[in-house]
Amino acid sequence: MPPSSVSRWVFLGLTLMGVLWQAQVASSFYLPGVAPRDYKSGERVPLYVNALSSPDTVLPYDYYTPYLKFCQPKEIQGKSESLGSILFGDRLKSSPYELNMLQKATCVELCTAVYKEEDASFVEGLIEQKYFMNWEVDGLPAAKEERDPKTQEPFYEIGIQLGSVSVETKYPYSRAYLNNHYDITIKYHTEDQKTYRVVGVLVTPYSVANLKDLNCGKDGDGLPTATNYNHQLLNRGKDTTVKFSYNVKWESSRIQWGTRWDNYLHVFDPKIHWFSLVNSVVIVLFLTGMVAMILLRALHKDIARYNAVEAQEDAQEDFGWKLVHGDVFRPPRWSMLLAVLVGSGAQLFLMASVTLGFAVLGFLSPSSRGSLSTVMLVFYVLFGSVAGYTSARYYKMFGGEKWKRNVVLTAFLVPGTVFGIFLTLNFFLIGAKSSGAVPFGTMFALMAMWFLVSAPLCFVGAYFGFKKPKLEHPVRTNQIPRQIPEQAFYLRAIPSILMGGILPFGAIFIELYFIMSSIWFNRIYYVFGFLFLVFLILILTCSEVTILMCYFHLCSEDYRWWWRAFLTSGASALYVFLYGVLYYCTRLEINDVPSTILYFGYTFTMSLLFFLLTGTIGFTACFKFVRKIYGSIKID
Repeated sequence: MPPSSVSRWVFLGLTLMGVLWQAQVASSFYLPGVAPRDYKSGERVPLYVNALSSPDTVLPYDYYTPYLKFCQPKEIQGKSESLGSILFGDRLKSSPYELNMLQKATCVELCTAVYKEEDASFVEGLIEQKYFMNWEVDGLPAAKEERDPKTQEPFYEIGIQLGSVSVETKYPYSRAYLNNHYDITIKYHTEDQKTYRVVGVLVTPYSVANLKDLNCGKDGDGLPTATNYNHQLLNRGKDTTVKFSYNVKWESSRIQWGTRWDNYLHVFDPKIHWFSLVNSVVIVLFLTGMVAMILLRALHKDIARYNAVEAQEDAQEDFGWKLVHGDVFRPPRWSMLLAVLVGSGAQLFLMASVTLGFAVLGFLSPSSRGSLSTVMLVFYVLFGSVAGYTSARYYKMFGGEKWKRNVVLTAFLVPGTVFGIFLTLNFFLIGAKSSGAVPFGTMFALMAMWFLVSAPLCFVGAYFGFKKPKLEHPVRTNQIPRQIPEQAFYLRAIPSILMGGILPFGAIFIELYFIMSSIWFNRIYYVFGFLFLVFLILILTCSEVTILMCYFHLCSEDYRWWWRAFLTSGASALYVFLYGVLYYCTRLEINDVPSTILYFGYTFTMSLLFFLLTGTIGFTACFKFVRKIYGSIKID
């Protein structure tokens, strides 16, 4: 992506709200960039090829990698992609396949390729790792029609198998069949018999050693004439000549353009998904309701008792959480770091909330590749001012004086850490010669968005944050810190933090499974309604658990709640990372070292961002809770 495209993404974020209402002029369903394309009979329908991918590795490879020897057009042209799709490895390019609306083609010879020994070895390795090709026609991915083993409902499984493992082991043959003949079926829908819309793309690959084994007559279907035809094996001992060919068929369909993604977005065991989600919602709501009831009843009695004691003439000693009123707002150690993390977490929270809001409303269609990640990046950059403002407000409240350092850390600490991890992982992709490596132009665009948009907005937000009056606490802070008594085991720092992180993780682990499956198994995630509900439950759970643990600590005369409030809910990120380890051991079959490093690098990054998000939610709720309860009692 060239550097000049940076302004386009900034402009997209600034004008997004205006574009959304303009979309209503076309239709209440069609969104900008995903309006239907009408084709006339005989009109060219472009077929684009994308990078090869596999569920057994996280290393995608370019479709036109020299070792693969795939047929190429006279001039390879790349399709313009969004920033998000480029970051996630999409590399759409033109292909030599000629598809013309309603025009059948049978046994079209595409090209002849010669595989040398090193080529055959490379392709064999990809086939053994279950790599598949990704094609796209009119925004729809090429797929194979399958049936749900339980419901027998048809669905489309995205991807075209590169080949299959062979039982042939005799040297000099390889152990894999290469698919070199493709039966392409395009489903279309029409209303007026003049224009046509693509509503489905099905491709069935075959491995055919000799094109004479295909039914290629005038009325032939271009499929193998017998079940025992010879498959295409790659010869390691000498050069192997492989001919590529394809068929094109057109089938009328009752599926309308607006619902053409339904077959792609198939849900396995939907009842289990619903039952698990509802069960999680009921449990979490019950627990948080109990927590709220206990806190409200206990706090109501505490406040009434404290105020009753103050009204008595005889002086009595304080007890309970009122004992630490002179220390509860004492600035914590590493106050600058805490302010920076809370500011970065506020930025992530707003980004996630707004993005989910647009997704639930249907503005992030799967037809627009990479739209979700692109919108997330744009909103993250634009909410840099929120990070600067929030961090400055808290740091000023803590009495900090090194405001320049605070602003710089807020603008560069968290983004710099994530960018450093991303850059390191990108070097592994470059070393593995994977197409997933981010191009230099895109990397430069990311840095430009960071330094030219996000950082300046952070500085502006910090400026207004420091200009605001200092947050005043409802009680004064004593000069001499109060001694903290010995705490019970479950109220000590590490045990209480680890216990506090379990419930927020329990609220999201079911949906986390579906999210990780969509990431690592090349599935399309689209149940944003479920995700939005889980996000709301996560906010409620983090707030309730943090407040409850803070109340217990204050009642035991431990006033060190600042960092614990952040870490208690943030500890759920530790369980997210451990779940990632479990998912790697039980669901994935990754064996190569680069893929393992990339997997855990990405998982660690996601856990780190989740730590900032949940930690900020818990800290903010606890901060408001403490200010509220100490502002409700009378203190001399």
